[in-house]
Amino acid sequence: MPTSALIRQVLLNKFTPHQRSPLIRSLACCERSLQYLRARPSLVASSASAGQQVARSRWEEGKAAPTNAASMDSMDESNMACRLVINSHFDSGNIEVVDSSDPSNIQLRIHEDPFCETDGRAHFQWFHYRLTGARDLDLTMNMVNAGKASFAHAWTGYNACASYDRRHWFRVPTSYDESSGALSIQHKPEQDAVYYAYFAPYSYERHQDLIAKSTSSKQVRLEVLGETLDGHDIDLLQIGDAGKGKKRVWIIARQHPGESMAEWFVEGFLDRLLDSHSALARHALQKAVFYVVPNMNPDGSWRGHLRTNAAGANLNREWTKPSLETSPEVYHVRNKMDSVGLDMLLDIHGDEELPYNFINGNEGIPCWGERLAKLQKIFVESFKKASPDFQSQHGYAIDEPNQANLNICGHAIGDRFKTLSLTLEMPFKDTIENPEPVQGWSPGRTKSFGASVLNPIVDVIPSLDG
Repeated sequence: MPTSALIRQVLLNKFTPHQRSPLIRSLACCERSLQYLRARPSLVASSASAGQQVARSRWEEGKAAPTNAASMDSMDESNMACRLVINSHFDSGNIEVVDSSDPSNIQLRIHEDPFCETDGRAHFQWFHYRLTGARDLDLTMNMVNAGKASFAHAWTGYNACASYDRRHWFRVPTSYDESSGALSIQHKPEQDAVYYAYFAPYSYERHQDLIAKSTSSKQVRLEVLGETLDGHDIDLLQIGDAGKGKKRVWIIARQHPGESMAEWFVEGFLDRLLDSHSALARHALQKAVFYVVPNMNPDGSWRGHLRTNAAGANLNREWTKPSLETSPEVYHVRNKMDSVGLDMLLDIHGDEELPYNFINGNEGIPCWGERLAKLQKIFVESFKKASPDFQSQHGYAIDEPNQANLNICGHAIGDRFKTLSLTLEMPFKDTIENPEPVQGWSPGRTKSFGASVLNPIVDVIPSLDG
């Protein structure tokens, strides 16, 4: 067990909840700093020039920021206008440079999330970094530890995302070698700086913009449910007013922070729900009040994690017994659900392997029966009509009766409130039915897909009484 996990266990055993909460928060901050410090010594390649080594020493002494610029002295100066620099020290950034001395064989590593007790491993797969100084160079970037990633089998058929302006993201040729466990990204940048990511990032800054834009509507109230271990707000948007006979529809997203498409989906949904010109949106707000948590895991999102929060908790395995010490995000959201009630839940996710949009239903929860089966069918059939990007033929295996994992949000909430509770999955790759070769599954398509989910929600609301 990692040292940090042992320390956390001691805190849980020796201190009261009031005493240990600030201590665990401090531990999370230390873990974040150590993760950064472990990466930086390797960010200056072994072939770095004397000047770069001095810069590294100055950083280690606390006198300067780190550099990860590899020396390109071995290249002809006519072919290289500036140094090759790879950096991920920004919101949701994640990469470690092993060796960047040869642009045709750049070697990188993806950082791990903190160790996850429930999953028995430290997850990793999300990457996000900027590369500067490679205009018109043929690059090959090898993720040397990709074979040990959380979903290594999902690399097959995947193409990495790239962007020059952080707005338009496109796919670049990517291949996976099972024998070596390396993921190789090939690209010839047309500009001096280019960003690469596992999927188009949804930054914390954009999250703040989404909250600000949404609360400019008179239909929206913002409530901060609590604070994460890193000190981020847990934001809840209430759209519409609660009232007699109105259904309470919950949408939460991004329990797994690397699944950034989930928040793009929510943005598209909110754009439509708050469109004053949309008759369907006005109708929906007459029939229901909506509770939306656009980002369940802001700590993991900021840190560049794939699956966990600052404490290493997989939030989608915390719904039976959430705690302020390890999963305050789930603790506060579930308490709010209990307080205001819930008639329907959509939990938005992304799937690393499957090239489909699909829902994971609740056939395996103890209270499953004809009523829940009917509600699920209404939703699925309506969604297929609303969006050609949604299908029901492919997805996860259906749980046997009473065999659902009730630590998972969709199952736990479905059984807790005896109502329709679905997990919606989207691809990191693209949809087979409607492929788009330039961007694959993208922010624009995800937002459009999020807007379309209002149709099945409206169609199922009248049956939630049954």
